[in-house]
Amino acid sequence: MHKFSLQLIVVLFFMGTSLWAKTIEICATCEVKSIKEGIAFAADYDTLLIRKGNYKEFNFVVDKPLTLKGENYPVVDGEDRGEIIRIVSDNVTVDGLYLINVGTSYTTDHAAIRVVKSENFLIQNLVLERLFFGIYLERSNNGKVYHNKIMGDAVDEYNSGNGIQLWYSNNVVVDRNIIQGVRDGIYLEFSDEIAIHNNISTNNLRYGLHFMFSNNDIYTNNTFENNGAGVAVMFSKHIKMVNNIFRKNWGTAAYGMLLKEINDA
Repeated sequence: MHKFSLQLIVVLFFMGTSLWAKTIEICATCEVKSIKEGIAFAADYDTLLIRKGNYKEFNFVVDKPLTLKGENYPVVDGEDRGEIIRIVSDNVTVDGLYLINVGTSYTTDHAAIRVVKSENFLIQNLVLERLFFGIYLERSNNGKVYHNKIMGDAVDEYNSGNGIQLWYSNNVVVDRNIIQGVRDGIYLEFSDEIAIHNNISTNNLRYGLHFMFSNNDIYTNNTFENNGAGVAVMFSKHIKMVNNIFRKNWGTAAYGMLLKEINDA
């Protein structure tokens, strides 16, 4: 009886959370006019509905469980001043935004969207342009990066970042993204149990996909085309590679696939 009561309390808690959650509209003529203001005003598990328009905002922090939902791809312009979105809470969704003009720095890896020590996140349906790093996951687990378009304009490796970067992040799905014009399309470092499926990584300066010190990962049904090299797997174990397409990866090294000090792949 005690176990049943505890389960019922948990169910009622999550039902109550959904019932209490509200939607906050953000637009030039709305009561709430900026995303930063919306985040400050919101309670846990609310949805910020960002109407179509132009929002000149940067370095705003999502520090509570929220959904940021764009209507018809509102433009969030960082004006080259730094990062645009930083997520530091569990249970955050960012969906349907157009993020442009990330600041470039030689000392800080500014990203269009950075997820830090977060669990259960969803980053989907974003368009990113004029960026340094695109989507950067830092010590974040159990999330999904889905159906985003990342378009950089990188010219030199030394002053460009990666499209999707995972650092000390585990159990993440990276699916159906298009990444082009960056240093490495997708870069993993110390990141395990990562599933990389159905992505298109093209016209990147260095690698379409790059593993470093990452184990028990899988990549399937991806296309790597016109990169410096297609895929590099380095110092990693138990990497599964299935049904990927490699085309015209003719950089300085000219590798379709580079394998260095790997085991049981």
